[in-house]
Amino acid sequence: MKPLHSRRVMFPSARLAIAVQAVMATALAVASPPVLAQAVAPDGAGTSPEAAAPQGSATNLDTVSVLGNRSQPRSVSSSAVPIDILGGDEFRNQAATDALDQLRVLVPSFNVSTIPIDDAASLVRPANLRGLPPDNTLVLVNGKRFHRSAVITFLGHGLSDGAQGPDLSVFPSLALEQVEVLRDGAAAQYGSDAIAGVINFGLKKANEGGAFEAFAGQYYEGDGFTTQYSAQVGLPLTARGFATLTLEWREADDTSRSVQRDDAAAAIAAGYPGVPAPAQVWGSPKVEDDLRFVANLGISGDTVDFYLFGNYASREVDGGFYFRDPTARSGVYSNDDGQTLLVGDLTGAGGCPVIPLRDADGNLFPYSTVSAQVAALPGNCFTFLQTLPGGFTPRFGGELEDYSVVAGAKGAWGAWHWDLSASYGRNDIEFLIYNTVNASLGPDQPANLRFRPGGNTQTEKGINVDLGRDFDVGFSQGPLRLALGAEWREESFKVSEGDAASTGIGPLTEQGFALGSNGFNGFSPRTAGTFDRSNWAVYVDVEAQSTERFLLAAAVRHEDFEDFGGTTNGKLTARYDASDSFALRGALSTGFRAPTPGQANISQISTVFGGTSLQDIATLPPTNPIAELKGARPLGPEESRNLSLGLVWDSGDWLVTVDAYRIEVDDRIALSTSFDLSDAERAALVAGGNPEAASISSVTYFGNAFDTTTTGVDLVASVETAHFGGRTTYSLALNWNRTEVDAWDPDFIDEARVYKLEESLPRTKGYFSINHQREVFHANLRLGYYGSWYEDHLDSGVVRAEDGGLPIHEGSKLIVDAEVGWELASGLYFNIGAQNLFDETPADNPWGASVAGAAYPVHSPYGFNGGFYYARVGWKF
Repeated sequence: MKPLHSRRVMFPSARLAIAVQAVMATALAVASPPVLAQAVAPDGAGTSPEAAAPQGSATNLDTVSVLGNRSQPRSVSSSAVPIDILGGDEFRNQAATDALDQLRVLVPSFNVSTIPIDDAASLVRPANLRGLPPDNTLVLVNGKRFHRSAVITFLGHGLSDGAQGPDLSVFPSLALEQVEVLRDGAAAQYGSDAIAGVINFGLKKANEGGAFEAFAGQYYEGDGFTTQYSAQVGLPLTARGFATLTLEWREADDTSRSVQRDDAAAAIAAGYPGVPAPAQVWGSPKVEDDLRFVANLGISGDTVDFYLFGNYASREVDGGFYFRDPTARSGVYSNDDGQTLLVGDLTGAGGCPVIPLRDADGNLFPYSTVSAQVAALPGNCFTFLQTLPGGFTPRFGGELEDYSVVAGAKGAWGAWHWDLSASYGRNDIEFLIYNTVNASLGPDQPANLRFRPGGNTQTEKGINVDLGRDFDVGFSQGPLRLALGAEWREESFKVSEGDAASTGIGPLTEQGFALGSNGFNGFSPRTAGTFDRSNWAVYVDVEAQSTERFLLAAAVRHEDFEDFGGTTNGKLTARYDASDSFALRGALSTGFRAPTPGQANISQISTVFGGTSLQDIATLPPTNPIAELKGARPLGPEESRNLSLGLVWDSGDWLVTVDAYRIEVDDRIALSTSFDLSDAERAALVAGGNPEAASISSVTYFGNAFDTTTTGVDLVASVETAHFGGRTTYSLALNWNRTEVDAWDPDFIDEARVYKLEESLPRTKGYFSINHQREVFHANLRLGYYGSWYEDHLDSGVVRAEDGGLPIHEGSKLIVDAEVGWELASGLYFNIGAQNLFDETPADNPWGASVAGAAYPVHSPYGFNGGFYYARVGWKF
């Protein structure tokens, strides 16, 4: 490893918790209040503040969270760790219909971008909490672990490369009572993945009533038209139970923010027929039949309560891909940078002539000149100019299906409280690529140029038992609260093989034609299979209000994995109430993230832009002979240390928190840089039984190869007033975040990757919102601020433009969202609004036309589609 900095601080484990109790008693600590919080009704029926109180009046119901401790729920203002609580209405009362985008505008430290033309990342977009990868955030539903997605992010703009996080877009916002975001390390409490924090989706509980809602909107540019229909009903389940059912259906047209590529324009000028205009589309993919269903059921008994909840979701996604230039695309049209046409001999009879495409100065010959020579080819000679003279642009997408179920019972046994549950979750993706070719098959292509490359399936099973009770140990302020439990989980990752055309190694392979479906090769029988792993865990949590003003809590968790062994992690949390309105809080913890079976075993060949040209890159498991040739080693876990310090001020009207954090992560798992394969290495690999190596130009693999330190500060403030003749709430949430790479293996990642890890997200992000409620009328105004950020356009791999790179340094931006609405006594309501009211976009992409046809930087943290206006109408009954 090559260290860059020497500022690492080693934190003690939880076994030293007692020794540091005195220090923590005087430490600063953190607690983030709700910004526009949703209340939880005392009976658990999911009553919103508006329903719990007359229109225009205030409500004093506390908003409580199940996160941060295992002993009992707490209101956010009394929590010992920073938590955001977002009401379900906050999610719906905005333009976004995807939970990822809804979180992005509500949680300052949460980032997600549009992600066009990034293989499977376009289907399940990676999101980042506190600047860390998506699989560093644990997702819960009703306090129970939610399964991860089957998508491994091969192309994640540096920060998310190689991550395998959950798919948050499967939840209909109408089903949500509240969403809790714990912004603190919690692996000692919840296990693997909780390095950056935890997001808990709390589902509504209603035994009567319901709602229906219709939504429509589109971008100012006239594209991306989106429709969504939502319905919910609450039903009694016996006299003491409830069944809340929510169904949502959505469709969204694709968008295009593209300009014509120079190479496509040159081909058109030379007379090549059928070149698309624009040649390739940068924008949001088309989403069809996006169905989301959630059921939440429960029955209360005299001594035992039973619960059952789950979800089903499916959708089809269809997005753009890179244009294949008919005058240069390697492996299809030319193998010498467009100097001559690639011509294959179908029978071995020979006699196939060399056909030049450019003159000595690099200028294209007219198509009429080239096509005349193509027409004169002998019958045994083949070129794709005969069938696709204008080049082609693949379309990539997939069919996604997600479902889960959790069943359990909880109750009391003497002084003990217990909760026993079992869970099953599955995420399945079948990929599709069309309007492309398997070049090695020559003219023998599938009907309509459609390929089924196969798919991935992630399956997770779990059994969990939690126990808790209070002990009177002599503290005058209350008992010692003990929680302990055990958990068993099994997860498997399945790679399903593609159809014969998507994986075929055709007769023209040895003549330099690329094998497999061009752009996204099918999973071959050699790489298909199911890979699984089981683990078990035990934990102990204790909490005590040792004095009137001092709260101390500690947690220890041991987890054992069958593939790499065990890990023990701990957390110590403290809160000191200096007065009735002012408190100091803090947390110290260690954590980990286990490599997934998918990361350890996945193989995939993708086409990516290597600065100025397309390249076929194979992502291989670290145990693959090709990867081992380039230095791959078996994966180990990531390890983290998390420190947070801050304060909370709650005056009754004002609620203000400031918290600082420091997260150190060692041995981070990510994709390596690409390693070129020589002709001799390719030949040796093919001879050794690896035929897919014949068309691979370079390889990447997963590894533990760098350490980072993430530091940041969160400021959250809110105040409720009687301004403008009604109830007006002002809220401010601001995050400053910085990640530094402390040490890295220069043989694994390069300077460009380090720079992207440190600079690709805005260091400062926040919003100021005004929510006004008066009788039947409400109005929301939100100002979102995004600091400057960096993009290495198309992964050129070079940081500085003078060195041949394609960097973009984008300045800060202010985005304005606005909405007004009315809710009548009959239950009918309607809202109109605009997200990005003033149609802000990033600055024009300086490399757009010359390289890849993108009008704007494509990984903008606030998107690049511009303004979106919408209307929503519904009825509550």
